[in-house]
Amino acid sequence: MPAKIDHKQNRSHSQEVAKLLQSGTFQHARHMLKVLAAEETAHLIDASPPPSRQILWALIDEERRSDVMPLLGDELQGQFALEMDNEELVALSAELETDDMVDILQQLPEQVTREVLQAMSAQDRQRVASALSYPENTAGGLMNTDTITVRASHSIEVVLRYLRRHDAIPEMTDKLYVVNRSDTFIGTLPLAKVLVSDPSNTVREIMLSDAEALPVDMPDDEVARRFERKDWVSAPVVNHEGKLLGRITIDDIVDVIREDADHALMSLAGLDEEEDTFSPVIKTTPRRALWLGLNLLTAFIAASVINVFQGAIDKVVALAILMPIVASMGGVAGTQTLTIVIRGLAVGHIEQHNQRWLIFRELSVGLINAFIWAAVVAGAAIAWFNDFIIGGIIAAAMVINLITAALAGAVLPLVLKKMDIDPALAGGVILTTITDVVGFMSFLGLATIFYA
Repeated sequence: MPAKIDHKQNRSHSQEVAKLLQSGTFQHARHMLKVLAAEETAHLIDASPPPSRQILWALIDEERRSDVMPLLGDELQGQFALEMDNEELVALSAELETDDMVDILQQLPEQVTREVLQAMSAQDRQRVASALSYPENTAGGLMNTDTITVRASHSIEVVLRYLRRHDAIPEMTDKLYVVNRSDTFIGTLPLAKVLVSDPSNTVREIMLSDAEALPVDMPDDEVARRFERKDWVSAPVVNHEGKLLGRITIDDIVDVIREDADHALMSLAGLDEEEDTFSPVIKTTPRRALWLGLNLLTAFIAASVINVFQGAIDKVVALAILMPIVASMGGVAGTQTLTIVIRGLAVGHIEQHNQRWLIFRELSVGLINAFIWAAVVAGAAIAWFNDFIIGGIIAAAMVINLITAALAGAVLPLVLKKMDIDPALAGGVILTTITDVVGFMSFLGLATIFYA
């Protein structure tokens, strides 16, 4: 068993391994990997270009791969799992938690998954197949089946003897689950209470009978919110009949929160949250090309609006100079509102009863900012071009566009959510198109009226 090393040593070892790979000193790198913590090994693989990843994975001892694999990104898990034969995957499943093995199998083709399940023992096959039957983004997809259950009629002394019979208890076990003879969930028994209670007490006397269980089909973002609000370390998962199926632990929720944050950030650029920093060119290019094409389409829509007012632009050159200001200010104002609303939806703050208040608040903020900045821009335009008409035109256009931006930024995510379209993915493009079109049309339309 390698000696434990601290975080700074881990990071130093990780950097040293990277240098050894660059110099081609693979045997020394293999030795260094043996003492590198699993999480640092996974980070090193994630942070390496594709050729180095393959070498690193080949250098890791087979018995350590089960520690490293769950810590890798989904795309890398699938890639390395595809390179393993069925026997290796079955051996890996015996070492991994059920939810971690399910995450890996979900990255594989269905045919490979079926073959791996067939090669497993009956007990392991039932355990993994049961978890695979639930959608990935639900409580069932997150849960692990490694629970310790007790009966309400047992004494604490019996429970303690039962626990001592185990070589180890599942990680992050902060409570035991109380079930009846048909495995129906009836409460929880915190380990802290087990340790301090009179051994002659029964489980029924000290258990928490009002403990909340999570339905197996609850969406993972709602599960994460429950953990956040209630400060849970773990929570039971039940089916529609109330039977205990498994549990979800806080480490799974951290993954959900991280994935949601990645999704929100990457979606702003039209990218998948599973986008790999070091993905090969052949994978990265098509993903980005699609988004660029969509943005080009919206740019042509805005350009076509400008083309309608080409005559006014030809007459007054100042319009071409000032035109981007109106669209840009509307875009920024709309994005601010859009971001607030999308975040509110993501964390569960926005409900049917408070949507109207939020829209009114954003309109009020947009209106105040519109008048403030319209006055500033109008003053600058008058001073620049010595033309009061153009100052009034850009001020009016700014007010129109900033109010439109606030309204669109507040309402658009709500509408997209009702249509089952991801607001984080589609909202930005639609909003930009709206603010560009309204900004150009109001500014150039008013200019056409006054300069005709």
